[in-house]
Amino acid sequence: MQDAVVIIPTFNEIENIDAIIEAVFSQEKAFHVLVVDDNSPDGTADKVRELQSKYPDALFLEVRKEKSGLGTAYIHGFKWCLERTYEYVFEMDADFSHNPKDLVRLYNACHEKGAALSIGSRYVKGINVVNWPLSRIILSYGASIYVRLITGMRINDSTAGFICYHRSVLESINFDDIKFIGYAFQIEMKFKAYLKHFKIVEVPVIFTDRTKGQSKLSTGIISEAIFGVVSMKFKSIFNK
Repeated sequence: MQDAVVIIPTFNEIENIDAIIEAVFSQEKAFHVLVVDDNSPDGTADKVRELQSKYPDALFLEVRKEKSGLGTAYIHGFKWCLERTYEYVFEMDADFSHNPKDLVRLYNACHEKGAALSIGSRYVKGINVVNWPLSRIILSYGASIYVRLITGMRINDSTAGFICYHRSVLESINFDDIKFIGYAFQIEMKFKAYLKHFKIVEVPVIFTDRTKGQSKLSTGIISEAIFGVVSMKFKSIFNK
């Protein structure tokens, strides 16, 4: 039985989806792939269905009715994975900002080195970002510093979305309690694992901004992260 599955959330990723799926399946370690598509009008889901004939037992597709946010897409994927026997569940973007070659490194950090949560980190060894404008680097790096100060987590890249979870982490979290859907979702998931004292490690990766398709980043997502962190920290204090 395959022990690892990669969740790839999509909305209008027709330019990337076939290449990223092929790249995941070309790795030396075998992974399954679950695409969670938010009913993309560009035909992303149809492209995945075409590829399912090539990978009938390894490529899976869940199509939601509408675009409902990154966090809810991942939660949908987590629930699907936990209904099966996977031990390791990954988050990865469709746009090649996360290098599929790093999947094995994240897997090994959990499977061989005992981490419950491994993070593909842009900031654990300097700033490893390619093709981002300086303003976005400052925003992202500054957000990670801000999160460390507010939450006390010793994580350099708290907004990272390239992650490997051991299933025990996901089983310990009540997904109905997750409040955020954007950048803050990534922070909230890490914070819940941190509060439960799971072993968290950061694996240095190089993040390369997308060259095809459109970014989903918005000012609303950013403000959610900024204000959500304070709310999250206060709730953790009063819930002790």
